[in-house]
Amino acid sequence: MNSKRWIGAHVSASGGIANAPINAKKIGANAFALFTKNQRRWQAAPLCPEQILAFKQNCEQANISSDAILPHDSYLINLGHPDKEQLEKSREAFFDEMDRCEQIGLSLLNFHPGSHLRKIEIDECLARISQSINMALERTSKITAVIENTAGQGSNLGHSFEQLAQIIDKVEDKSRVGICIDTCHMFAAGYDISSYQACEESFTLFDKIVGNQYLKAMHLNDSKTPLNSRVDRHQSLGLGHIGREGFKFIMNHPATENIPLVLETINSDIWADEINWLRSLEQNKSAT
Repeated sequence: MNSKRWIGAHVSASGGIANAPINAKKIGANAFALFTKNQRRWQAAPLCPEQILAFKQNCEQANISSDAILPHDSYLINLGHPDKEQLEKSREAFFDEMDRCEQIGLSLLNFHPGSHLRKIEIDECLARISQSINMALERTSKITAVIENTAGQGSNLGHSFEQLAQIIDKVEDKSRVGICIDTCHMFAAGYDISSYQACEESFTLFDKIVGNQYLKAMHLNDSKTPLNSRVDRHQSLGLGHIGREGFKFIMNHPATENIPLVLETINSDIWADEINWLRSLEQNKSAT
């Protein structure tokens, strides 16, 4: 029987975006994440028709649905930036990222919400993030803006479920906004997922505060740092402070069906093994 879960990893797009689905297929993935441009630069050359066609063909050959692909935006973007000029620069870069995703036929764009840099109030920063999302959705037609929860390092926002809910609350088109839960970030931010029961309690809390309908993707990572450390350090599955039990809950939670579940663990050599292990945790597998 086929799994309803789309599991993969954040694969390299080196040499062009068309290589990403090829790299995903090599590790037995039926989902993947990628950068559509250099994530540490503001500017990028436009995607050419040949690149776009090759990407779509390779996804088809790898049997990976466009809905199972989770592009990530540039690390430079801060949609809650306190400085007006830098905020505008971030917003323009974000619009470009969303446009690139639409060009290649994708439906999601994952991004870190933003940081107040200790220069404006938290509520003001969260409002700026919501406004940035609204502006981006107005300029695009199909992409869903997927907010990634953070570990809460420094002045980064989006580490609490309440902050994520506050961002969504001010987004006008709620059909095109969602959340990507990173398990390492979630744990580092203080939500215990190190046992089956703890994971169940934390996800029940997420549903109560944010809502499972907004869960559009996940990053599956163990954590090198302990619970509530506020430090973002990924580890291979089962080798960190989260351990293995919580992932069994995640792989059988109804909200994780038919969304990208993407590894960002530190050892790409064992991604295929990690994907197989995650699949082995599923119970009551059924046809899609």
